[in-house]
Amino acid sequence: MQLITTTDALAAFCDRLGEADYVTVDTEFMRERTYWPQLCLVQLGGPDEAAAIDALAPEIDLAPLYAVLDNPSVLKVFHAARQDLEIFFNKTGRLPNPLFDTQVAAMVCGFGDQVAYDTLAARMAKARIDKSSRFTDWSRRPLSEKQLHYALADVTHLRVVYEKLRDRLEKTHRSAWIAEEMAILRDPATFQVQPEQAWRRLKPRNPSPRAMVVLRELAAWREREAQRVDVPRQRILRDEQILEIAAHLPKSVADLGHTRGLGKGFVEGKQGQAVLEVIARALEIPESELPARERPAEALQVPGAVVDLLKVLLRLRCDATGVATRLVASSDDLDRLAAGKRDVDCLHGWRAETFGNDALRLIAGELALALKGDRIELIDVVA
Repeated sequence: MQLITTTDALAAFCDRLGEADYVTVDTEFMRERTYWPQLCLVQLGGPDEAAAIDALAPEIDLAPLYAVLDNPSVLKVFHAARQDLEIFFNKTGRLPNPLFDTQVAAMVCGFGDQVAYDTLAARMAKARIDKSSRFTDWSRRPLSEKQLHYALADVTHLRVVYEKLRDRLEKTHRSAWIAEEMAILRDPATFQVQPEQAWRRLKPRNPSPRAMVVLRELAAWREREAQRVDVPRQRILRDEQILEIAAHLPKSVADLGHTRGLGKGFVEGKQGQAVLEVIARALEIPESELPARERPAEALQVPGAVVDLLKVLLRLRCDATGVATRLVASSDDLDRLAAGKRDVDCLHGWRAETFGNDALRLIAGELALALKGDRIELIDVVA
């Protein structure tokens, strides 16, 4: 097991990987006590060797690693890549490119929804992954041999998993099917934190325009404050506290102190003062500049029987093609189809070929579902 703790050793290792067609990548990190994930370990595997890179080693420079991730000639292979990519984007402002996510590929190849890495490793690489080290403290040093063995298993067996999935995709001519998902992962907007949009994760109940402004500004302040001191946002203010403050609009320390769960230290300290200032600025905005009440979401007339038929059709077509249903159409997609909407992703590209075109024919009465024994069959309906 190779553990890299110096820049020179990392540079030599990455130079060897620079000639590879692909590398496998994984990370171990901690974020329970911080806003930003704390990168502790990076596992990198080439065709013939793999190493764990100690990101917390004193004075190690990860530039050689980032050069490999930036190399357009080397495919970067991850499993369930989103959190790993978030870390690299926060560190460098860039995303590894090109990249391949074996979890997405497995969904296209008939392994079900969001299949776990240990499941793929067992089925495709005949490897048993010991997950007992998964939730250990990766920031503590020294790392144990058991931790390193677990960490490196996440990239060594991934080589076999990737190659077999790649071959399946090429054999079934489905390599282009995962392009849309990869495009989302390669989009920096997926990982950019915008404090002004933080309020959208809250669930206000039809707030007034004034309360909406306060809610928006408070959520943005909390996001920036959590980033500044690098703690989880809920440790600054809980969601329910922001909603309560926006509803009651406290104007003084005494008023703010009535907010459930707010400690005296917060209320009378700098953060409490900052909250009152945010509210005061929001209250000064002229009525003419307040946002209009958000229109309620469109109330769809969704025939339940039609949705049920679409679910059966989706399962039937996905079983026949070996694609995870979640990747083809969501419950919301089915509701919108049944309600007569056509601005649905499953009506485009390979999803339309797999399911969407047949869904439209079923809705139009041109296609029927028939039960024959224990099998469901599709039947063309003659006008």
